[in-house]
Amino acid sequence: AILLEDPRYRDGTIYRIHRAYPDGRIELKGVSADRWQLESGMFFYRESLEAARRDFEQLCSAGRTHTPPCRTFVHLTDRTAAAPLQRYVTAVIYPSEFDDDVAAWMLKIGFAGGDVVEGGVSHVTNYYGEAKHVLEREQLWSASSGVSRPAEVVLRDVRNAVQRRPA
Repeated sequence: AILLEDPRYRDGTIYRIHRAYPDGRIELKGVSADRWQLESGMFFYRESLEAARRDFEQLCSAGRTHTPPCRTFVHLTDRTAAAPLQRYVTAVIYPSEFDDDVAAWMLKIGFAGGDVVEGGVSHVTNYYGEAKHVLEREQLWSASSGVSRPAEVVLRDVRNAVQRRPA
C-alpha cells in the first residue's frame, strides 16, 4: 500500500505469496491494484437479535483461538425497522484479496451462521451506505499481523532483495 501511494510505484505489480515451501520456493498470485484497494465482506442476516448475537459471538470467539487470515472487522448490526427483511446482520469485512482465505477460514472453524447470507465487494458498499446501528464490533487479527515498517524505510529498501519487518 505504501508503494502504490508513491508516484514512482503507482503502476507497480502486486503479488501475494500463495504457497511457501520448506526448500525456499514460493508460488505467487497476482492481485490487481484496483482489487488491492477494496474491502469485501460476508453478511449473515437474521430475523432475531438473539440468533444474530450468537453468530457474532461464535465468530469472535473462534477468531481469538483460530486467527483469521487477515485483519477482519466483525459487526453486530441492527438495520432498524426500515430493513425490508432480516433486520439483524453479523457483518464480516476484510481486504478483498483475502476472499478465498476468509472463506476457507470460515469452513475450518465450522461457521454456518445466518438465515440468509450474502457477500462481496458491492455488499460492503451497500452496508456502509444503509441506515443502521452497530450494536457491537470487534477487530480480529491474523497471527502474522505485526508492526509495519515506516514508509521511509519501505521506500529506502525498495531495491533490496530481502525485506523484513523488525522483530
